Amino acid sequence: MCRMSSFRRKGLYMSCEALSLRRPVNQPEPLALPLFAHPVRAGFPSPADDYVCDALDLNEHLIRHREATFFLRAKGHSMTGAGIQDGDLLVVDRSVNPGHRSIVIAVIDGEFTVKRLYKRAGRIRLLAENPEYAPIELQEGQELQVWGVVTSVIHSLRP
Repeated sequence: MCRMSSFRRKGLYMSCEALSLRRPVNQPEPLALPLFAHPVRAGFPSPADDYVCDALDLNEHLIRHREATFFLRAKGHSMTGAGIQDGDLLVVDRSVNPGHRSIVIAVIDGEFTVKRLYKRAGRIRLLAENPEYAPIELQEGQELQVWGVVTSVIHSLRP
């Protein structure tokens, strides 16, 4: 059950009501899109090849464990330093073991958040990737559950 907390008022958490979990279709139709052989330069322009080298199915590229994968939309600005923007689609795998420095979907006292996991010297913290947000230090009696590890971020460049 979700409940209000002082953390949510600071913009660190997303409410359960706003949480939209989406699971991949069990047997999606393969969607093979062209993958060009020539990489595109992010610096100076170069002549582009019109040579298609292979086909790329994003289901195979983004989803390793179909039964354990779900999607979430990010809300807020606490993870911008990790390349996660407000509204991005997160690919989350529940079968991946969350290690130190993993970006995770965590539940603290019934509230969902996406943060970087810090596990060192018996200490567990959830770190934002934006200096405007303080780390979340687990206090005595607080419950932390890690729902999964964010494996990919789908970021739209359209306004």
